[in-house]
Amino acid sequence: MEKIGVIGLGNIAQKAYLPVMASLQDKYEWHLTTRNVEKGQKLAAKYGFTHLHQTLDQLIAEKPLAVFVHTPTSTHENVIKQLLNAGINVYVDKPVSEDLQVVEELYKLADTNNLMLTCGFNRRFAPFNQELKKIADKRLIMSEKIRENSPQPVKFAIFDLMIHSVDTALYLMDEPIQKVANHLVTKDDNLEQGYVTLSSEHEQVQITTSLVGGINLEKSTVQGSTERAEVTNLNLLNKYQTGVTQQVSRPDWERNLITRGFEPLIVKFLTAVTTDGPNPVSPESAILSHKVCTDLLNTL
Repeated sequence: MEKIGVIGLGNIAQKAYLPVMASLQDKYEWHLTTRNVEKGQKLAAKYGFTHLHQTLDQLIAEKPLAVFVHTPTSTHENVIKQLLNAGINVYVDKPVSEDLQVVEELYKLADTNNLMLTCGFNRRFAPFNQELKKIADKRLIMSEKIRENSPQPVKFAIFDLMIHSVDTALYLMDEPIQKVANHLVTKDDNLEQGYVTLSSEHEQVQITTSLVGGINLEKSTVQGSTERAEVTNLNLLNKYQTGVTQQVSRPDWERNLITRGFEPLIVKFLTAVTTDGPNPVSPESAILSHKVCTDLLNTL
């Protein structure tokens, strides 16, 4: 049974990853790592994990095939470098780094060491977003993320929140980008609104994030030459054709982590590292999402 490590057991790990990992204990030997012994023991007991470590060095000594990195973004560079230099594949929460040069260097290191570095862009694997991807002859793509009233420091907001909409829109595109236009609305060093407009040969793409939008909403829309569809909050799909509207919800029995794309991505990553398969989030596409966010930040 292959050993798989997890470092960082904070909010995202507890909500989106540990429940899935617990369900895969018959396939992988999980090794949890956190400096907080009490937290580690409680989570291990809750999910039935039996291997617990306090340091990255202890985890590396176990020689896991891969490690899921859920530590703060500021630590990603050093943690990922240590893992890759130890011959260990890496899955890391977005963003890989807020520094594009670091992102590129880490992917280069992974390639040099013939290892996989996968960024956790879960929305690509949300089933309804994958339905949008199938629409042929795309002409218009819109990706929106709206918050009721929660302005945040500009850099953090772009790389923590807006990067979701950016990556979703880029995933939905079928043609290379030809033109980019950016606009930020800030107040007191906080981001209130962010806009990215992309153009390809046939596609027009609008990415919108508003942190003062009065509602909480996530929506992606694709208009093709013969149909239009939109996904709301990842769990509702509306399809439009002339005279016909079809509304579909995710099944009531489906686990939320499938609906939101986490479980499919986790499984695809584990399958890839155990079978030497393709990276489920290609390095080129992950780097591009970080670059678009970097270019947006640089408009300030």
